[in-house]
Amino acid sequence: MQRVVNRSVIAKRILLPSAHRVNQRSLQAFYSSDVPGSNVPYKPYKAEESSLLTSIPSAADVVIVGGGVIGCSTLYHLAKSGVRNAVLVERHQLTSGTTWHTAGLVWSLRPNDLEVRLLHRSRTLMKSLEDETGVNTGWINNGGLFIASTKQRLDEYKRLMTLGKAFGMESFVLGPEESKKLYPLMNVKDIYGTLYSPADGTIDPAGYCTALTRAASKLGARVIQNCPVLDVETKIDDFGTKRVTAVVTERGTIKTPVVVNCAGAWSRTIGQLAGVKVPLVAMKHAYVVTERIEGIRNMPNIRDHDASVYLKLQGDALSVGGYESNPIFWEEVQKDFAFSLFDLDWDVFSYNIDGAINRVPIIEKTGIKSTVCGPETFTADHKPLMGESPEVRGYFFGCGFNSSGMMLSGGCGYELAKWVIDGRPEEDMYSYDIRRFSEKLIDNTRWLKERSHESYAKNYSIVFPHDEPLAGRGMRKDALYEVLRDAGCVFQERHGWERPGWFKPDDLAPPLDYDYYGAYGFSVNAENKYYDRLKMDYTFDFPLHHDIIRAECLGCRERVAVFDMSYFGKFLITGPDAQRAVDWIFTNNSSLAPGSTVYSCMLNKRGGVEADLTVSVLEPRGQGGPHDPRFEGHGFYVAIGGAIIQHGFSYIKDVIQDRGFDCCLEDVSEEMALLSVQGPKSRDLLQSLVDVDLGDKNFPFSTNKVVTVAGHKARAVRLSFVGELGWELHIPNESAKAVYQSIMEAGTQFGVVNAGYRAIDSLSIEKGYRHWHADLRSDDTPLEAGLEFTCKLKTDIQFLGREAIEKQKKEGLRKRLACFTIDDHIPLHGLEAIWRDEKVVGFLRRADYGFSIGKSIGYGYVIHPDGGVVNTDFLKSGNYSLEHMGEKIPAKLHSRSPFDPKNQRVKGIYA
Repeated sequence: MQRVVNRSVIAKRILLPSAHRVNQRSLQAFYSSDVPGSNVPYKPYKAEESSLLTSIPSAADVVIVGGGVIGCSTLYHLAKSGVRNAVLVERHQLTSGTTWHTAGLVWSLRPNDLEVRLLHRSRTLMKSLEDETGVNTGWINNGGLFIASTKQRLDEYKRLMTLGKAFGMESFVLGPEESKKLYPLMNVKDIYGTLYSPADGTIDPAGYCTALTRAASKLGARVIQNCPVLDVETKIDDFGTKRVTAVVTERGTIKTPVVVNCAGAWSRTIGQLAGVKVPLVAMKHAYVVTERIEGIRNMPNIRDHDASVYLKLQGDALSVGGYESNPIFWEEVQKDFAFSLFDLDWDVFSYNIDGAINRVPIIEKTGIKSTVCGPETFTADHKPLMGESPEVRGYFFGCGFNSSGMMLSGGCGYELAKWVIDGRPEEDMYSYDIRRFSEKLIDNTRWLKERSHESYAKNYSIVFPHDEPLAGRGMRKDALYEVLRDAGCVFQERHGWERPGWFKPDDLAPPLDYDYYGAYGFSVNAENKYYDRLKMDYTFDFPLHHDIIRAECLGCRERVAVFDMSYFGKFLITGPDAQRAVDWIFTNNSSLAPGSTVYSCMLNKRGGVEADLTVSVLEPRGQGGPHDPRFEGHGFYVAIGGAIIQHGFSYIKDVIQDRGFDCCLEDVSEEMALLSVQGPKSRDLLQSLVDVDLGDKNFPFSTNKVVTVAGHKARAVRLSFVGELGWELHIPNESAKAVYQSIMEAGTQFGVVNAGYRAIDSLSIEKGYRHWHADLRSDDTPLEAGLEFTCKLKTDIQFLGREAIEKQKKEGLRKRLACFTIDDHIPLHGLEAIWRDEKVVGFLRRADYGFSIGKSIGYGYVIHPDGGVVNTDFLKSGNYSLEHMGEKIPAKLHSRSPFDPKNQRVKGIYA
């Protein structure tokens, strides 16, 4: 049976075979030793005497709290970047918290491009540090094998292999017999194949951290051990902004504008000192080390995802660990837990042993040399916490690495250093940024514990393109949740919000309370129709509800559809400097008459897109309420994607603070619903309900008005995210249900349909509209993404990132976003490699099926294989194919949107 967190199997308890059951008391006696970490298969870090006696400086540019691998790497990269006055303080000794007992696995391939690049930087650093410092880091390049026991798992590995080609990462899909030749001790009778990654390896935590800190110290950075932190001092500046001012330790106070929390399992305590919320939990994570195994030396490391187990080469033995469904939470994190371990709970861990014995049967006849059970930190989405806190300026995160800190350390330490120095990282780090989570959610204990548990339990599950969590549901609901639930909505979850995914009116399936997959005494939900809906998406083929999504899309294209987009962010910017603020923050020209609306980007100083959004110019002295605010002077209403509300709000707030603009930024996201009514019949439907003329002359595209709809006030904005004639209605919550019901009742004669975000994804990609953090990110510029029209370059109005954009335009683009379609009836999901004239020139960032054109569509950035300029001639002159599951499929390049390329439909032209 396939394991996609197999709910019928995951909670079972497997006892270690009797020959290997271990009495915990005898273990404690066996390991009674004065040497810290006698269980661990590495020599623990031993502090140099000089670092223990180092005096406390009175001031520092940056203070890092925590001497684990992330703290050490960040210190190293700060020093390498020229920050000489950086200090790392550690309460005990380096590595003494969680780093010292890590298994030390380092992989190369992950299901996203960011982590492939971060891992590459880590491996490069691990291999080069010994030459730089003379310290042996313990790097061993023995390769890695991913085991596939199902066809779907092998398909997932083929996707990893394909993505790796875009970054020059060599990997090979092997059959059972080829795998057996590579790893003779492995059982291959039950596998479909393996993915072999030659670049994988292992690292010694103590040697690696010693090399990092020694190199940093030579450059002027300081490491101070046996130095507990007592407080992080802050102050409120003249603009009302809370900022870091000092770190107080047992050995003195260090004045500093920047603190980096790299305290691992103790990060929440360090956060509390500054009033900062740190959304992570600590769990007990374990592995065992076998006795010597004949013939195991030089074998690659193994990840058997379907068995939820890894086997790491440890000299002539194996370290065996994994991820079980019932991990033990470390509820009370002990202050002085240094170079310490927990007793291993065999009832929990035996789940991993069963899978290990199946994969390498000789383990059953091999003794257990030692057990290692130590604390690790985990987050709600199994991604680290990095970046600057939205609560306190100058307070940065480098924690919550979900047992991947060692392998990600080189890349993340580099990016965190850039974040501190430049204000933004080089890579698109949004998926790691603390600001991906809402401030209103991260201190919700139930959400954090449930989501962290599920992320842990599903760590080795297949990453399907449209999976959704079962944990932490129902945390944030808009005003239309109940009425849409009763209409058969199958919801998606985005940062706590329930948003419509698709609709199946004949059989309701709301998300249920989380059952922890049957762990901790919970009973598995006997009838979980929502989970049954999710399983319809557990495929790399077209999903079982493909035709349902098709009906929603064509209902919009041919008649009229209603989309609930209420979870969108909604901000107001008002005050004396409001015009100056929006001129600087947003790329498009907002110096327009009230009633105007523009699509715009928001850039960083390198020209990277931090968000795309709409800005509506408001009439002053409104009637009141979030849809029609009262203010004097200039006022603007900003609508931004719901998944990035915190990111967008914090970014705007930071710029306002840093520039000293005298204006007010207000988040009214949860005060209004947003209904988008789109399609050829949208004007006819809405005209029967509103009190204004919706004709082109009175209400042209890209304008907004306060209207009365079905007797209720709302702000109507004529825009479309699906490429059709339509309006967005921004409605106070108390009126939302009545307005929705009126629209649906009036829409019966026009064939109105409910539609969700799965339809939006398809419709928008057909039209070539961008999705931020997919085909548009902070490491892409508007020029590269084909959005130069959003930049007011023909005016003399300055905006953030303008210099970088003008420089790039003059020098030429090194990558360009391109659209591809295929004639083969094959689903594309993103990550497919782009081949041009038999060379890999990129990968698809985003893909979906276009029901109106009857083809799969993908967007990806094309680079020049020789590093040259990518212009229109270069794009058009190549022959293209897309690699899907290891096979090349001929593809057609489109210079414009494949659907309605002349942009007629949004203007209401359907001739």
